[in-house]
Amino acid sequence: MKMLLGLTKPTSGEIRMWGEPLRGNEKKLLPRIGSLIETPGFYPNLTATENLHIFAALRGVPNRHAMRDALDLVGLPYQDKKRFSEYSLGMKQRLAIALAIMHDPELLILDEPINGLDPIGIAEIRVLLRQLCEKRRKTMLISSHILSEVAQLADDIGIIDKGRLLEEESLAELEQKSGRYVHFTISDTAQAARILEQVLCEKQFLIQDDHNIRLYDLALPVTEIVSAFVENGIAVSGARICEDSLEQHFRRITGGEGIA
Repeated sequence: MKMLLGLTKPTSGEIRMWGEPLRGNEKKLLPRIGSLIETPGFYPNLTATENLHIFAALRGVPNRHAMRDALDLVGLPYQDKKRFSEYSLGMKQRLAIALAIMHDPELLILDEPINGLDPIGIAEIRVLLRQLCEKRRKTMLISSHILSEVAQLADDIGIIDKGRLLEEESLAELEQKSGRYVHFTISDTAQAARILEQVLCEKQFLIQDDHNIRLYDLALPVTEIVSAFVENGIAVSGARICEDSLEQHFRRITGGEGIA
């Protein structure tokens, strides 16, 4: 994220945004981005409006109503007397998002936007992010270790482990891998795949190896599937309904290590 914002130089490769290389085009591309990286540096003895006024002056934000609009959008009062040091964690996070969107960017890059919040604060920020996406048509790149929240917000998900992108796909595709399914342990998965497709007209399955196959359509009775396998000479040694969370899927593809 810091590389996308020009804060850290990549050791190799090239960053392209909106079809153009970032290097050499920073002044043109970076104003189109709003960001929340780690903890923003607000002045504790100033109000939200006073803080945003300073940043607006530094950034040359032309819209006279930008501060009021940003605060209204995140649910904070304009020209309130409350100082930043008196804000709750949720209010501080809201102000940080207001700062990120004050100049009406096309892209928002948010690093752990719900970090440290209580359940009520998390729910409020979740609603706010959805509104920014659905009503204000903002594209967002969100980094988070709270995978249950990622699953409620994201359209596309990438899993990075030790600096490597292991998997990137739509939430629907990922849910097919990590949602509810019937796991069959059988003698021949290639033959089972043919039975599923040709006899049972099923295509929502995943062959794991020679003896294990997952079926994601739970509408078909398991007994009917087992009977079809046995009638076609496939030995069935196990059939069970399973459900993986996004966290379990993460652990599986990263080798089982904890999220840190």
